[in-house]
Amino acid sequence: MSQGLSPLSAHLGMLLWAVLVGLSFPAVRVMSELPPFSLTSLRFFIACGGLWWLARRSTEHCPSWRQLPLYGLMGLCLAGFFAAMFWAAYHATALSMATLFVTVPLLAFLLGLGFGVERLAWRLPAILALGATGALGLAFAQAVGQGGRLQFGFGEAVFFLGCLSTALYPVLSKWGLATGRLPASAAVRTFWSLGLGAVLIGLLGLAVEPVGRLATMTGPDLLLLVYLGLFSTSLTFWLLQRATAVLTPGAVTAYSYLVPFVSMLLLFARQPERVGWIWLPGSLLVIMAIMLLLRNGRAPA
Repeated sequence: MSQGLSPLSAHLGMLLWAVLVGLSFPAVRVMSELPPFSLTSLRFFIACGGLWWLARRSTEHCPSWRQLPLYGLMGLCLAGFFAAMFWAAYHATALSMATLFVTVPLLAFLLGLGFGVERLAWRLPAILALGATGALGLAFAQAVGQGGRLQFGFGEAVFFLGCLSTALYPVLSKWGLATGRLPASAAVRTFWSLGLGAVLIGLLGLAVEPVGRLATMTGPDLLLLVYLGLFSTSLTFWLLQRATAVLTPGAVTAYSYLVPFVSMLLLFARQPERVGWIWLPGSLLVIMAIMLLLRNGRAPA
């Protein structure tokens, strides 16, 4: 389904991805009292339900035995990131986690070089460095006045492994496409990787969480979970897989720099007094990096 997709269309899709991910954070905070691993597993299963009608239209909707190990590894990447993120939230500072997450696009670029799906050139790393600087500026602006501090301990080390895991996800997708191991349909790739990720993180939830607390879920909680599953999971991962077909892993993951900018806009809409000039340098650098990525998207593939 990605055949005929232009690089510019892929970039615009990732802009929508950043907006949807940024808008999902307030909804996630509302449900923070529920067991996170089990909740994420349910969210992934709901996303798979939303993708099934699209995935089944492909002639390759049933994976072969040769594809299952790769799908399993992609699912493990998703489960590994969310497990590390939720665990580190209680053992690492928010500023340290935000700073470490900035490394994801560069990690994706380096891993992509190792898998042969990135080219060794200066332009993309320069754009990634610009975006990373801007994202760091936004992270420090958010930490000002909140007692945020930068440190690196065991919690941060675990979260860094999670960052490595999520950086590997688009690299494996691109490598699977380049070698013919994965189908052309973005919906099929998204469906099976999310499905196996849901199983893995669900098993982790059964092992370490009081799953019975899910019974306290209210009607509004369920509606939020369905929204998160269909829009900030199903649609966002489909957009990511769609863009992976024509962009490199480093370019795809670079849009994560835009997520704190979207969060800043939400904060400004709700509490404009909390957004001052300290947010401006980071915002400008992130916008410049995204504009450079979009400009590259207008070039022939």
